[in-house]
Amino acid sequence: MTSDITNPFALGVINRDVPRATAASSAAADSDNALGAMPEWDLSDLYASPDSGELAGDLDGLEREAGAFQEKYAGQLAGHAKEGGAKLAESVKTYEAMSDRLGRIGSYAGLLYAADTSDPARAKFYGDIQEKLTAITTKLLFYPLEFNRIEDAVLEEALTDDALAHYAPWIEDLRKEKPYQLADDIEKLFHEKSVTGRGAWNRLFNETMTALRFDMDGEQLSIEPTLNFLLDQDGAKRQKAAEALANVFGENLRLFTLITNTLAKDKAISDDWRGFEDVADSRHLANRVERPVVDALVAAVQDAYPRLSHRYYALKANWMGQEKLAHWDRNAPLPEEPQQVIAWAQAENLVLDAYGAFAPQMASIAKDFFDKSWIDAPVREGKSPGAFSHPTVPSAHPYILMNYQGKPRDVMTLAHELGHGVHQVLAARQGPLMAPTPLTLAETASVFGEMLTFKKLLAQADSPRERKALLAQKVEDMINTVVRQIAFYTFEREIHTARKEGELTSDRLGEIWLDVQGRSLGPAIDLKAGYETFWCYIPHFIHSPFYVYAYAFGECLVNSLYAVYEKADEGFAEKYLEMLAAGGTKHHKELLAPFGLDASDPDFWSMGLKVIEDLITELEALEA
Repeated sequence: MTSDITNPFALGVINRDVPRATAASSAAADSDNALGAMPEWDLSDLYASPDSGELAGDLDGLEREAGAFQEKYAGQLAGHAKEGGAKLAESVKTYEAMSDRLGRIGSYAGLLYAADTSDPARAKFYGDIQEKLTAITTKLLFYPLEFNRIEDAVLEEALTDDALAHYAPWIEDLRKEKPYQLADDIEKLFHEKSVTGRGAWNRLFNETMTALRFDMDGEQLSIEPTLNFLLDQDGAKRQKAAEALANVFGENLRLFTLITNTLAKDKAISDDWRGFEDVADSRHLANRVERPVVDALVAAVQDAYPRLSHRYYALKANWMGQEKLAHWDRNAPLPEEPQQVIAWAQAENLVLDAYGAFAPQMASIAKDFFDKSWIDAPVREGKSPGAFSHPTVPSAHPYILMNYQGKPRDVMTLAHELGHGVHQVLAARQGPLMAPTPLTLAETASVFGEMLTFKKLLAQADSPRERKALLAQKVEDMINTVVRQIAFYTFEREIHTARKEGELTSDRLGEIWLDVQGRSLGPAIDLKAGYETFWCYIPHFIHSPFYVYAYAFGECLVNSLYAVYEKADEGFAEKYLEMLAAGGTKHHKELLAPFGLDASDPDFWSMGLKVIEDLITELEALEA
């Protein structure tokens, strides 16, 4: 999965309309003791502090080195390539080493900011670092641009040298960008203005969302604890939370509408200059996935709406004694769902046991996250919402952010993010240029980790009542991951397409949102007044346009992969770990071939969706 080194939200984010990992309200504070001690991350593996001498030295050193690199290599790459691959490989190695140190600085600033986005000092530090990194990387911008101007035949001959051949996957991916590459001065302008353009609007969204407060019976809550009430057993609290969210979103709708219009137009300008034909083509290119493959996924999911979400929500409405479910009841716990608080230590053991039963190496890697303070788990005021695993750089290690509250869904979130973390650790051996994995494949390890943990929890269920609750939660998570994310993708497509004709009003955005959500959720969900504003807080729309289909891609892929695992002979785990360790060095077709899977096969997506259908069938059988 690719990520912006200065954006902590770019990788492994979970915020699927209703959060998977949510912050606790003061009303739930009594459960804090039951959760036990939870880790907070130690960022000193990156830098000791924002004012550390090492950080200042790295910034100064990189500024000098970038200038020297530009002076030495600008205008020389074609000649070096003709002299042979060894000389060209020397420049790639230097570029790679600087990339690692730049990524370390950006990761540190981003993670520090994510831990408390309400702190003005951290926000300033984050903004200042972004500006300094942009200034440094502007000096390096010539390198990939000039590399892509090397003639194909000359580069092919240079790649016969082993030193350069090591970087062949990176070079191949770089060459895919060539048709969309602009003149150097335009690329430089785009790059330098990103801090005051897209980056500034992203930061405005983050800090605005963090600052919002929602009235719950006189208590002013931030967004995460308010969203958490949508999972409450008490229907009145769910309704009150939904109305509080709608009220505050409505009060701030003009700002979120402006942010959305501005970023959609900004993307359209970039796409037009680069020559992308479709609004999502730049994302497909970054994901190294073909548009027809994504189109096939979207079509398969939309065709399955009646068999998945429509069918399940009708079943759930019946369980809850209603003809229709109000939108605030969509993720409500079942009436008979056991109430439990899963302590952090218990969650740790559950996930590590599930991972260890599949592959001891996975559990060993995951254990480091707990033992070495690579996780920030507790709820804190100002902390970024949701959850993510940020890879940082290969010379360091990933960090996981969560807002753990002790619910089964939180355990699934922990399993999800640890899947990302294990993947990132294994892929780090590929180095800074080739470790990043396209979004579509990066969700494989996270969703597979969830599945392993779910199966572990299901095996421990003591009663049919508990089994039903776990199955229902899993189905809802799958629907949120597949159906909801494809609906989000559809919403984005309509917004970015319509924006080409002019600005969209808040009312028009709400109309599109309700239409898309209505089609995906089906007739058993009643979208009450106020829900038309709920598009405005989904961070993926702001930070990573069209990111969302990667969740559905990963879920369906893992469903198919897990089906192979259940029937596989010995050796599956080894092949699976090899796939993760490949990082970004292989295309999805090559990675899935050892498992007999092919995402370009029209039947591939149907196979993954049938797993969800079968779970719904099992739930229906429990009612018979």
